Amino acid sequence: MAKFRVRVHTGEACGAGTWDKVSVSIVGTQGESPPLPLDHLGKEFTAGAEEDFEVTLPEDVGPVLLLRVHKAPPPLPSPLGPLPPDAWFCSWFQLEPPQGALLLFPCYQWLEGAGTLVLREGAAKVCWADDHPILEHQRQEELQAKQKIYWWKTYLPGWPRCLDEETVKDLDLNVKYSVVKKTKFSLKLGSGVAELKLKGLLDRTGLWRSLREMKRMLNFRRSPAGEYVFKHWQEDSFFASQFLNGLNPVLIRRCHSLPKNFPVTDAMVAPVLGPGTSLQAELERGSLFLVDHGILSGIQTNVVNGRPQFSAAPMTLLYQHPGGGPLLPLAIQLSQTPGPNSPIFLPSDEKWDWLLAKTWVRNAEFSVHEALTHLLHAHLLPEVFTLATLRHLPHCHPLFKLLIPHTRYTLYINTLARELLITPGQVVDRSTGLGIRGFSELIQRNMEQLNYSVLCLPEDIRARGVEDIPDYYYRDDGLRIWEAVEHFVSEMIGIYYPSDASVRDDRELQAWVRDIFSNGFLGRESSGMPSSLDTQEALVQYITMVIFTCSAKHAAVSSGQFDSCVWMPNLPSTMQLPPPTSKGQARPEGFIATLPPVNATCDIINALWLLSKEPGDRRPLGTYPDEHFTEEAPKQSITTFQSRLAQISRDIRERNRGLALPYTYLDPPLIENSVSI
Repeated sequence: MAKFRVRVHTGEACGAGTWDKVSVSIVGTQGESPPLPLDHLGKEFTAGAEEDFEVTLPEDVGPVLLLRVHKAPPPLPSPLGPLPPDAWFCSWFQLEPPQGALLLFPCYQWLEGAGTLVLREGAAKVCWADDHPILEHQRQEELQAKQKIYWWKTYLPGWPRCLDEETVKDLDLNVKYSVVKKTKFSLKLGSGVAELKLKGLLDRTGLWRSLREMKRMLNFRRSPAGEYVFKHWQEDSFFASQFLNGLNPVLIRRCHSLPKNFPVTDAMVAPVLGPGTSLQAELERGSLFLVDHGILSGIQTNVVNGRPQFSAAPMTLLYQHPGGGPLLPLAIQLSQTPGPNSPIFLPSDEKWDWLLAKTWVRNAEFSVHEALTHLLHAHLLPEVFTLATLRHLPHCHPLFKLLIPHTRYTLYINTLARELLITPGQVVDRSTGLGIRGFSELIQRNMEQLNYSVLCLPEDIRARGVEDIPDYYYRDDGLRIWEAVEHFVSEMIGIYYPSDASVRDDRELQAWVRDIFSNGFLGRESSGMPSSLDTQEALVQYITMVIFTCSAKHAAVSSGQFDSCVWMPNLPSTMQLPPPTSKGQARPEGFIATLPPVNATCDIINALWLLSKEPGDRRPLGTYPDEHFTEEAPKQSITTFQSRLAQISRDIRERNRGLALPYTYLDPPLIENSVSI
C-alpha cells in the first residue's frame, strides 16, 4: 500500500466551484488504482480554494504516468430527483508520491456534469518524445475526443471554414465567455441600444439635418481620439495620416509607376508638389504612395431603409515631401475606369467637391476594413488557427501550451458574430453599404489573392515599400512586437525541437498545419501558405505569425473602430447617392444627403463601440496566468518576453507624450492575448 498526498486548486472564476464529488485514479507503468475519493467534512472545491488530501493506493502502480479525475453529482434522496449538471473549473493537481519529486498536473479546464478528465504531468512533450504505450494511446484518445467536439463547417462559399455550431449556447464550456465577461458584454450592448432608442435616434430612418446635429453622437461615449477626429477630419494631412495610423493601416504602398487607369498629370499636382519637380521625378525619388481600393470595383451593394446604396472603388495618390512634413493627398479618382464621367479630384478643387471625394475614400476604407482587414484577417483566420489547435494538438504538446492563451474566447466571439452581426437582418445587413452579400463577395475576392507574406508583418512592410515613410507608428510598434514575439517563439521552439528533423517528424504539428491550409486557405497553393513545415526557422515564422495575428494585428485594426467612426463623416458605413461624375456640383446639403441615415449611423457606432474595447476579464499580451508550462526553461522565456513587452510599452508611452494624437493601439498592455471581442 502506498500513500500519496494530493493537492487540488480550483479556479477563481465566478462559478468555478462545485458541490459534486471528485475522485482520482493514479495510472502508472504497472497498473491503475481504483477511484480514490477526495473528501473532507464539509464542502470541497470552492472557487479559489487550494486543498490537500491523502489517498492510499491498495497496490503499487509504478512510476506515475497519468491522473484520471472523476466527477459525479452527490447522491440525493429520490424525491429530490437529479440536480442540473454542475460545472467545476480545475486549475491543477499536485501529486506527492511516497518517494520522489512532486508531480504537477496542469488542468485549466471546465468539467461539466459527471465525467472524467485525463491529465498528464506538466512537462511538455512532442509526440516523438513519448516513450510509453499508455502515453501514446492517451494522446490519440484525447485528439479523437476533441475532434468529435470541434467540427468544421462552411458558413458561406469561398470563406475560410469555421466551427460547426449555430449559437453560443451550443458551445463547449471551455470556449465560452466567463460569467463576468458575458455579463459585462450584455450590459454594455443593452445600455447602448437603450440610450440611442430613448434619444429617438436608433429608429429614425431619415437623413441627418446637419453636420451640427451629427455632433450629438460625440456625446454617446466620450473619446479623446474621436474628438480629435472631429476637429481635424477635413484636413488633408489628417486624411492621409489615417492610412498610416488609422484603423486600416495595411493598404498604403510606395508607387513606382502610376497605374495606367489613373491618368494624373503634372499640371494637376503642381500646386502640392511645388516648383522644380514633376510626377516622374517624385516617382523615381520614391516619395509617392498609392492606396487602391480596386477590390471594390463592381461589388454588390445593399438596400438600407428600402433605398439602394452605392459604393466606389477609388484610387488615392499621396505625397511625402522628401524634406519632411506630413503625408498629403495629391489626387483621388473614384473608379477604376478613367474618363469624362470619372474625374480626378484634387486639393485645388472646390471645397465640397474635394471633401466629398475624400469621404468616398473613407467609405471605401470602411468596407475594406470591416470585411477584410478586420473580419477576414483578424477574426476568421484566428478562428481557423484556434479550431486546428483544438483538433490536432493535445494538451501536453508544447505548441498547444504556447498557443492556447492566444485562442481564448475566439470561438465564442466569432459564433456570436454569426448570430448578431454577419447574418441576414443583423447589423451588417441593416446598416452597411455592402450588406452580407457584398461582404461575402469581397471576402471571396480577397481569398483568391490572400498570400502568406501579407500575414507576416516584416514581409508585408517590405512588399509595400513602406520601410522608411515617417510617422508610421503601426509599422514601428508592430515590428517591435513582431520581433519580441519571434524571439520568444524561437526560444520556445529551441527547447522542444532540437533539429529540423524533429520538426518534420512531429505528426501532430504537421496535421495542424495541413488542417489550417485545407480548411482555412481552402487548399489554395497560390496562397503560399505552407501545408507542411520542414525546418525550425519555418516553424518559428509560422507560430510568430499566428500569435501576432491573434493578438497585435487584431488590436491594431479593432481597437480604433469607435475612435474613427464616432464622428460619422470620417468613416461612413454606406453612401446613399452615387459617386459624383463631374466637378462643381457638390453642396453641403448634397454632402449630407449622401451620408448614412440616422438609424444606420447609430447602429454602426453602437456596434463598433461595443467591439472596440474589451468588456472586462482581460489578459494582455504576454500575460499567462494559466501556467501550462511547468519546466524552468519555458518559464524563463516567458519572463524575458514580458520584460521585452514592458520596455516596448515604456518607449511607446514616452513617444506618445509628444504626439497631438497618441498612437496607443499597439501598446502591449492594451493588446489582448487573443481575439476575444
